Amino acid sequence: MSGVVVTGPPKAGAEEVAALAGYGVATISEAMGRTGLLGPGIRPVQQGVRIAGTAVTVLSWPGDNLMIHAAVEQCGEGDVLVVTTTSPSTDGMFGELFATALQRRGVRGLVIDAGVRDTQELREMGFAAWSRAVSAQGTVKATGGSVNVPVAVDGQVIRPGDVIVADDDGVVVVPRERARHVAEASEAREKKEAASRAAFVAGQLGLDRYGLRGKLERLGVTYRSYDEYTAGEQP
Repeated sequence: MSGVVVTGPPKAGAEEVAALAGYGVATISEAMGRTGLLGPGIRPVQQGVRIAGTAVTVLSWPGDNLMIHAAVEQCGEGDVLVVTTTSPSTDGMFGELFATALQRRGVRGLVIDAGVRDTQELREMGFAAWSRAVSAQGTVKATGGSVNVPVAVDGQVIRPGDVIVADDDGVVVVPRERARHVAEASEAREKKEAASRAAFVAGQLGLDRYGLRGKLERLGVTYRSYDEYTAGEQP
């Protein structure tokens, strides 16, 4: 497998990334029409952490982390390293030494569609990671791949410079051209949810706030007392 290392790809602006960092993955995905999620299989190795940054992408051979080494050189302040493999892999391709090098360069975290190891050390050093698997299985450095090319995770395409937001709920990708619009849409959704939250605290029911009683009726859902519901049952 030959490959290419692309240098200097376009990136979303720092202000746009900062704006998106204020919202959760669920909010951002909903604001994009329920798109952009990398799927439930990519899970955090820590809890209570949210990151946002611009993607540096890696396409590697399974069980081979050579191209992650090549990608470190392309990473800088505010980036998120996104690693995929040419076919499914759960090997521990990334660990504490990689995290040390990336943290030194200002990288905000890792998203890897494969395995990660040294998870205790990653948590202790404050390096955030989301992975397909946790595995102590080691890897080799033998096969070429690519850096800063479009990659795909669970059907979602991630290009270098796109915005990655990750938290306890998972990971979402925002195309760099849409970052500002999605941040604005996320803000509007947050305001709407804040109003609903206040209404629920005051005692309003979702059935009434969202006008769902009529929908239940149209769907043929009826209300019966317990006695009415059980009247036809045999003793």
